[in-house]
Amino acid sequence: MDLVSISLLLLIFLMILLVMGVWIGIALLATGFVGMQFVAGNIPAGSVLATSIWGNSASWELAALPLFIWMGEILFRTKLSEEMFRGLAPWLNRIPGRLMHVNVLACGLFGSVSGSSAATTATVAKIALPELLKRGYNEKMALGSLAGAGTLGILIPPSITMVVYAVAANVSIIQIFLAGFIPGLIVMALYSGYIIIWHLIRKDQAPPPEPKMTFREKLSESKNLIPLSLLILFVFAALGLGWATATECAAWGVVASFAIAWWQGFLTREAFWQSVMGTVKVTCMIMLILAGAGFMKQSMGYTGIPLALSTWVDGLGLSPYALIAVLTVMYIILGTALDGISMIVLTTAVVLPMIERAGFDLIWFGIFMVLVVEMAEVSPPVGFNLFVLQTMSGRDSNYVALAALPFFFLLVVAVAIVTVFPGLVMWLPKLVFPG
Repeated sequence: MDLVSISLLLLIFLMILLVMGVWIGIALLATGFVGMQFVAGNIPAGSVLATSIWGNSASWELAALPLFIWMGEILFRTKLSEEMFRGLAPWLNRIPGRLMHVNVLACGLFGSVSGSSAATTATVAKIALPELLKRGYNEKMALGSLAGAGTLGILIPPSITMVVYAVAANVSIIQIFLAGFIPGLIVMALYSGYIIIWHLIRKDQAPPPEPKMTFREKLSESKNLIPLSLLILFVFAALGLGWATATECAAWGVVASFAIAWWQGFLTREAFWQSVMGTVKVTCMIMLILAGAGFMKQSMGYTGIPLALSTWVDGLGLSPYALIAVLTVMYIILGTALDGISMIVLTTAVVLPMIERAGFDLIWFGIFMVLVVEMAEVSPPVGFNLFVLQTMSGRDSNYVALAALPFFFLLVVAVAIVTVFPGLVMWLPKLVFPG
């Protein structure tokens, strides 16, 4: 059987398992095992399974993963996240769109310490959505901005998705964290710019003005943002200045999150236990997916499929931009059926050789991957952010998906910007690591 037939067979087998509802990690393991049956030389699948799982799991870099998840869980389970809306709202009354910008800023702020898109969307929506609707803001715009801005949880470092990509692609976690800062600001600017334009065009849908507050009153409302802001600055400074590794920063972030929650009186025994169990569940899910992806990657390597595929793509004579355009379309389609982490671990074994042959930097490509994963978070039918907002708003999935559609296209614009101007992504990593 030729490699094309083997590839199609494995793809069909994997899709059947996923449609049947088999866990993604188990489906990947099973597909890898089937792939090993086509390897010449009778290489024992069990031995490859054991070594690949151990090799993918016994990684110091992966120690950062549960720690960053735990830091986000602490902030999510306590009332620290609720202080963000109160702290940011008073400063936005004079900007067109007013409190709608709180969605973008709060998601950016919480995303920088959460690392999870779903947690960011759920946290900010729980606080902001009732307030915005109560004050007369347009519901569709509120839902759309929350769906789009919630994706910032995986773009603004530290990010769980970035850690997964860095491990899968064998690149520096710190460098890919640094590469995410400027694209994150670009996406926030695109979102806020759209909100401003929308409200300037539709002034009739603007809510009544908010009561004016003195400067002292604004400061009083924002005082509880100070500890959270200091935590974010500490993590960013430690990463950027090389004071600590990503894993060490994650550990200090957990300690600081506990300290802040305890100091402000939000840390209870129930909140602590919920944060621990939430961390265990998410970490186990991701580790199972990584183990399955590692075995499937090893299996595909033995069959020679990635090399054959990359050689075939090279034979098409695609320009680097054409390759990126094709990959963008491919990931948008994948995003309608898979979550972001699954997309990364499923495709890196095949895609990375093509990217290296085309001359792209793997750090840059990591940010590209994160941006297209963000699209997946707001793509029906399985966009996680859409699920979260559908539950919280009581609206049907079509309503929420249509509300998020403009922000999906803004992410397409962001991908175009970083592709045409890759220096926006690579400037900060090269500044900190000039070698």
